[in-house]
Amino acid sequence: MCNLPVQVVCRANAEYMSPSGKVPFIRVGNQVVSELGPIVQFVKAKGHSLSDGLDEVQKAEMKAYMELVNNMLLTAELYLQWCDDTTVEEITHPRYGSPYPWPLNRILAYQKQWEVRRKMKAIGWAGKSLEQVLEDVDQCCQALSQRLGTQSYFFNKQPTELDALVFGHLFTILTTQLTSDELSEKVKNYSNLVAFCRRIEQHYFEDHDKDSSASAASRSSKGYLPS
Repeated sequence: MCNLPVQVVCRANAEYMSPSGKVPFIRVGNQVVSELGPIVQFVKAKGHSLSDGLDEVQKAEMKAYMELVNNMLLTAELYLQWCDDTTVEEITHPRYGSPYPWPLNRILAYQKQWEVRRKMKAIGWAGKSLEQVLEDVDQCCQALSQRLGTQSYFFNKQPTELDALVFGHLFTILTTQLTSDELSEKVKNYSNLVAFCRRIEQHYFEDHDKDSSASAASRSSKGYLPS
């Protein structure tokens, strides 16, 4: 969204490479910065920001919605993956442990499950039912849908950090296979949020891939080889 040069590298042990143990993280030279907030501040210090066009009231509102997303959507995703027993056994444990040999795959999966369930207990989510979690997700989506309305982005005509955060979570919910579609159906109930995800996917990912392919083809026709 900032139109910065970036190379995406997939690593099975990404969370162990991150300084905070969380993704996303970026490496710029010899610096490694993890999680969205610190990454945003790091990029801003280099002179790039998506929210420079917002006034102070809008920035405060944007931060409030970002907190809502982190407190509701992120927590609900963790709950579904690590606290719903059926999902844990059929999806999460096999997927999380797949890069590692036995018995390390089981050990790391149970270790992660223990960490997440301890966090859920600390924030008061351990005693929630699946229905209550899904209701929280619905309320969050309703608030986001109302704020978005018929706009292309949440603020003005350009994306902000909120758009990046919301897209990341909603797109993950819509595309991640679980044992049921109950979570993704909550998002699909809000057509403007689904259209929002599709818009960003097309503009920032599909169009970018086309441009990259065209650029590579151009270099190839001129006798260059990909590095």
